[in-house]
Amino acid sequence: MRLTEFHVLVSEQFGAVRASSMLVDHVLTSLGGRTPEQAIEDGIDPREVWRALCADFDVPRDQW
Repeated sequence: MRLTEFHVLVSEQFGAVRASSMLVDHVLTSLGGRTPEQAIEDGIDPREVWRALCADFDVPRDQW
């Protein structure tokens, strides 16, 4: 998954304002206690970050 696609998915799923806050504030325990932004900066595939966000926020699996 490209980073641009990741940002589109996050914005569409959670709304632009919430998405921008979520990327820097929400801690993903499944990715070592990093925020989504930190995880991506550390080289974790955006698809893995997207899946972790979906799991944390109970997004239906068919939307992952």
